[in-house]
Parts: sequence; C-alpha cells; structure tokens
Amino acid sequence: MTQAQNPAPAVLSQDDLKTLVGQAALKYVVPGEIVGVGTGSTVNKFIDALASMKDQIKGAVSSSVASTERLQALGITVFDCNDVAELSVYIDGADEVDPKGYLIKGGGAALTREKIVAAQSRQFVCIADESKLVKTLGKFPLPVEVIPMAINRVTRQFEAMGGTVVVRLKDGAPLVTDNGQYILDVTGLHIVDPLGFESQVNQWPGVVTVGVFAFQKAQVCLIGAAGGVKTLTF
Repeated sequence: MTQAQNPAPAVLSQDDLKTLVGQAALKYVVPGEIVGVGTGSTVNKFIDALASMKDQIKGAVSSSVASTERLQALGITVFDCNDVAELSVYIDGADEVDPKGYLIKGGGAALTREKIVAAQSRQFVCIADESKLVKTLGKFPLPVEVIPMAINRVTRQFEAMGGTVVVRLKDGAPLVTDNGQYILDVTGLHIVDPLGFESQVNQWPGVVTVGVFAFQKAQVCLIGAAGGVKTLTF
C-alpha cells in the first residue's frame, strides 16, 4: 500500500471530510465516458460534485434507486447496467477499509448492486473518512442480503461462526432492498481471510451476497482526514 496526502484546513467536520473526498474523486472520472456511482452519504457528496462536470461525461450507471434519483435530479443521464459493457471507474464509499483494500459495504443496503457495478469497472475508487480504516474487518455490522425464506437457516450458520444476527428494520418492519430481499446485520465476527470468507458465505443457499468486498476490492481509497485527503493505493 502506498500513501500520499494533500493539505487541507486542520479542523473539519465529518460532513466536511465527505465533501472533500467527494470532490477529490472527480480526478478519477474519465471525460467522455460513463462513470459507475455507488450509494450512501459520502457518495452523495461525489454526485453533487459530479454535477459540475456533467457536460464532460456521457452519464452514469448507478447502484441504487436513491443514487439514480439524485443523479437524474442534477441532470446526469443514468444508464441501465445491462446497456454498458464496461466502466472505466466506479466511485463508492465503504463502512470499513482494511490495509489491503478489502472492504465491508452495505450500510445503505445496496451491496448487491454495488458489487455488480464494481465488477463491471476497470478501477474501484473508494471514498471514506479516516474512521473507516481498520486493521481487521468485522467491527462494523456485516450486511448480508438474503432471500426471506432463508433468514433462519443463514442466521444459524453465522451463529455457528460466533456471530450475532439481527434482521435490519425500517419503520418497525424488515427493510426491503431494491432487489426485494432482506438484510441481516452480523456482529461478533473477526474476518482475517476476506477472500475465503466472501467465497464461503456467498455459496450458502439463500444468500444473495455478503457485504465483504474482497474479490471486488478497492484499488484506490481516498481517505478524508484532519490533514486533508490521503490517497491509499493497493
């Protein structure tokens, strides 16, 4: 991993840091092409910044309904993923980033679509604040998108690993993803082998995808810190 840093004011709020990395990600957008766009509060800052160069790109492929609506509201054309062969870059946030660029994602419940768009992109640029940096993945609740009929069985499999599982709720009922499925949030895990873990859990019947991004890890992470934007490359 290599690291570089750009200067910035010493006192910045978390919202300021998100704005900073969102703007910094613009330099990875290739003019004349379609950009992959993720989901979440940090990505919203990138989308707002992207509007400043919307006339220089063909448009975007989005990983969620929420991001699609925000892009379209700013006048950015959104393409269906199936209509685009390859993307030059995918810009998205993360809930955890380890020293090798492996991630936990899915706090915004868009992990399956995020993984699809990441896999379709030549480069994955992650944008986050420094609180997301960890030595080992697992402190943040691990999101897992599951088919509803498999909830109890998948829960038992995680409990056998030492995990504690809850179904993510919204307004007192299970949150339903853009794909019509549910999210399990798993705590108590210590993911020392992200590649092996992702491969194992993704093979469990009923799991749509797990929120470990190891096979689709980041090549670059732009980290908002008190001293500015740190660029981590893997």
